[in-house]
Amino acid sequence: MCGILGTVNQPFDNSILELIRHRGPDDFGIEDYESNENKIQFGHRRLSIIDLSSAGHQPMNSEDKNYGIIFNGEIYNHTQLRSRLPSKINFKGHSDTETILNYLIEFGIESIKDFNGIFAIAFFNKIKKKLFLARDPFGVKPLYYNINENKIIFSSEVRPINAVINCSLNTEALATLLRLRYNPSPDTLYKGIEKVRPGHYIEADLSNSHISLQSHSFIEISPKVTNVPTNNFVRDYGEKLETAVKRQMLSDVEVGICLSGGIDSAVIAALAQKNNNGKLKAFTIGFEGKYDEDEIEDAAETAQILGLKHYFKKISFSDFLNNIKECSLIVEEPLATTSMIPMYYLSELVSEHVKVVLTGQGADEPLGGYFRYKSELIRDKIPLVFQSITSKLIQLNFKNEKISRGIRALGINNEINRFLSVYEVFTDTEIFKLINCNETESKNRISYFYDILDCKSKSHSVEKMMALDSRLNLADDLLNYTDKISMNFSLECRVPMLDLELVKFIESLPIAYKLNLKGGKLIHKQFAKTILPDKIINRKKKGFQSPTILWFREQSDIIKSILLKDKTNFSKVFNQSYVNELIEQHKNGYNKEKQIFLLLSIYYILESFSEKLI
Repeated sequence: MCGILGTVNQPFDNSILELIRHRGPDDFGIEDYESNENKIQFGHRRLSIIDLSSAGHQPMNSEDKNYGIIFNGEIYNHTQLRSRLPSKINFKGHSDTETILNYLIEFGIESIKDFNGIFAIAFFNKIKKKLFLARDPFGVKPLYYNINENKIIFSSEVRPINAVINCSLNTEALATLLRLRYNPSPDTLYKGIEKVRPGHYIEADLSNSHISLQSHSFIEISPKVTNVPTNNFVRDYGEKLETAVKRQMLSDVEVGICLSGGIDSAVIAALAQKNNNGKLKAFTIGFEGKYDEDEIEDAAETAQILGLKHYFKKISFSDFLNNIKECSLIVEEPLATTSMIPMYYLSELVSEHVKVVLTGQGADEPLGGYFRYKSELIRDKIPLVFQSITSKLIQLNFKNEKISRGIRALGINNEINRFLSVYEVFTDTEIFKLINCNETESKNRISYFYDILDCKSKSHSVEKMMALDSRLNLADDLLNYTDKISMNFSLECRVPMLDLELVKFIESLPIAYKLNLKGGKLIHKQFAKTILPDKIINRKKKGFQSPTILWFREQSDIIKSILLKDKTNFSKVFNQSYVNELIEQHKNGYNKEKQIFLLLSIYYILESFSEKLI
């Protein structure tokens, strides 16, 4: 794991590269290249995980200096990739960077589809006068860029780009953020700064002074669903999951595990411990006081059963509130996901003991673990005539958010419109009340991946929603904050559940192996029974959440003192009387915790803008 920074005709020095030092405190380098009249610079901050020697130093060049690469991430199948390369290549070390540099030289940029890993890559081909920027298929690693005439700057984070070009607020993206709770690629809250889409690469033609960019997808369409039932599915699933875990334990430094009280991290931990020499270190965050969201007791029991060395820490509302600002600035993009705060303390705890950690993230989307997937199945059981009647109940103001979302979707036959109604945090009407602006882009962002993933060919709407969530919500929400916060502590966070071969297998399974009206992740739980006791498997799902539904209700005055403050950038953009109304609704029993947290996150990002950029 590392931090990358690069430019075309936009020189930078080490002071800019230092802005992402936290992503790689072990080594750094800056390299200059030329293509006709264009001046290219690559900068790199290294977190040494594989091949700790100088042979893994970046930027890395080919022997003839015609190719250069900077790379953030890990390629878990790089030894297999290396075996496909000509024997004449003289490797200096055993880093995955050296492997993929030579692989791209030998087979071209299209061969990036062979990389099973997490990555953000910049690859310079002097022969073809091309620069390529690529992001892994699930968007685990972020990659931002700006182009202005013949100048390009790109980075793992926004801050180096902002330091060079000083971007203003993107109001259209703000409206989409309020709708979806995150900004889907390529959008960001910063006008002029875009994200490379998951599973895409950007091709920059440097053959003349006018630089053009083209975006290409290398996402492989999911295989056709296997309709022939077999008793071997659970066995095959277990084998592929264990292979994924073994792959992602590839490291020259110690690997740990983020352990909740749930089944996902327990399965990963069990498989990791099985393939580890010595006791695996496990880490958990909980909350001071008695809250359902606290998982320390359950996690401690799991650690004891599996023979793990367990570390934990408890945080309070004061800890939570005091770190919203810092977390928002670390993540750089506002989110409605309250778990980013405990993730901060978890990463801090983990980084005191190991440099690499496995997580159970990424199981719910491909395996159908969320309530919204069950809602699609329920919808099938309700005649259309009743759906349209029931959907009118949305005029009633339900206090239960899940019920409200489910009813809102009933009666909407257009799949993209229905998915959007399920995803939205704020409705169109609410967004207009908040910022006096209509939201227009979220449907286009969903439609793009709907087409790329060939959702029309999928047999059931729930398969389509799960495929979209795995490449949209997951990438620019959960994985985004996980990357930014963990890397803030120089910590590499890996996600075995998103191993490419594993997900390809999962997406080929019939729906019945993933979810039904009773629940989701069915094959996952069936396999878990072969390696875990029932007391772990049958625990109530809590999710990685914070007790903000109570905290925001009990501490509403503190929330108001922040969001309703006069003469702030936030007050210039938002209608504070409606913000006050939302806080009051939450205080009176209507769950608005996501909405309030998103507004707090936006508040601190907007306060980081200078006044003239709002």
